[in-house]
Amino acid sequence: MMDRSTLITVIIFAYLAVTLGVGLVAGRRASRSVQGYVAGDRDFGLLVMYFITGATVFSAFAFLGGPGWAYSRGAAAFYILTYGVLGMAPWYAMGPRAAALGRRFGFVTQSQLLVGRFPSRGLSALMALLTLAAFVPYVTIQMRGAGIVIEAVTDGTIPLWAGAAVAYGIVMLYVLTSGVSAVGWTNTFQGVFMVGIAWALGIYLPNRLYGGVGPMFERILAQRPELLSLPGLDGAGDPWSWGAYSTAILASAIGLTMWPHLFMKAFTARDDATIRRTVILFPTFQLFLIPVFLIGFAGVLLPEGPEQADFILPFLILRSDLPALVVGLFCAGALSASMSTGDALLHGAASVTVEDGVQPFMNLSDRAQRRLMRVLVIVVGAAAYVFALSEGFSLVELLLASYGIICQFMPGLLSAMYWRRATTAGVVAGLVAGSAVSVFFFLFPELKPFGMHEGILGLIVHIPVLVGVSLRGAPQDDEHVDGYLRV
Repeated sequence: MMDRSTLITVIIFAYLAVTLGVGLVAGRRASRSVQGYVAGDRDFGLLVMYFITGATVFSAFAFLGGPGWAYSRGAAAFYILTYGVLGMAPWYAMGPRAAALGRRFGFVTQSQLLVGRFPSRGLSALMALLTLAAFVPYVTIQMRGAGIVIEAVTDGTIPLWAGAAVAYGIVMLYVLTSGVSAVGWTNTFQGVFMVGIAWALGIYLPNRLYGGVGPMFERILAQRPELLSLPGLDGAGDPWSWGAYSTAILASAIGLTMWPHLFMKAFTARDDATIRRTVILFPTFQLFLIPVFLIGFAGVLLPEGPEQADFILPFLILRSDLPALVVGLFCAGALSASMSTGDALLHGAASVTVEDGVQPFMNLSDRAQRRLMRVLVIVVGAAAYVFALSEGFSLVELLLASYGIICQFMPGLLSAMYWRRATTAGVVAGLVAGSAVSVFFFLFPELKPFGMHEGILGLIVHIPVLVGVSLRGAPQDDEHVDGYLRV
């Protein structure tokens, strides 16, 4: 008879094998063209669009960082619940418009749409560079999350470095083989799995430790009331400022709308109705966060805790005397949260780098583009793996830092689809200025006024620069602009 650690390890590898099988089989449906690898031949229906959106958004940062913030910072974690709904709402209008432009001009990436309206190889390269700069830490979050969970539930039998390597070796294999089709169908499988596991644990742990969700919050209110008062605590345990809380929500909402790997999914949808229905249904996926927060709150009154707040979920699982089968399934659920985002990020990073950073300068063949994308999946994955082995950061804080760069994509994309008077010079100047300000305040956070998020500070500079430079320059040709505004 297998011991507990061995059984858990067997369950983990069984889950990884099933995920790999789903990913490899999914790739048989797509064509062998770049459009098939990057955009799934524009044939994703509602089921896949719903889960690829939800599972891609809610990743290791939600499954581990979400409970970690509820445990250490209390009500501050609710910003995650808020920005998801706000960030998806613009897609009801922007998604179908982007999809229509993709069908008209053959776009498969976000930057292609932007550069199509504002022709500039330099702008294309800059978008690719900024996207890659934001993607590497985001992939790092997913890898580190996978390693944390596997190391914890196997009592260190599989260390963090080995767990992350195995999980993401599987991810890279099916992304290399099948492209976005593998991402879509594995995310559907993983999305169902992680939602089920989250709800099971979110109900079970408060009941086991406190006798129910209500009694748990009554005791927290009596002993740690500061955790239940908005906007919660900051990383040092002091009250989080309203300026920091509100701009974290705003920056994250804007960033969610603009993340390239999510934006690109507009080009995979079968039709506009599929995109709009996905947006309408997306808040139901947000319910996944409720049990995730309950898990974090369940740990705040325990006499001992994990070394890092992000470890609170596996910490509770291992101290609840759960059967090995349940612990193994929990680990599979956490891995699904990590891998369902990591695969989209690796695929997106490779696609954007080739399509926007290389193709405008080298004009590669279809076959050469696919080959280079596969190479870059490995390169990006290796870079993120190196960073994942470093310690001393919060998963949520690392994600928030990435949003500062991604926020700067919003003014240019809105201008491309809605503002006739915008010019290439204005878009480039705004993007450079906004990104520079965002990076500056990320490096010197003590200088941020009112604790505002660096991404919002970047936009405060970005938008006037874009508008001012555009209005001072000559307008674009009406026929060219009409191709983008009259969809």
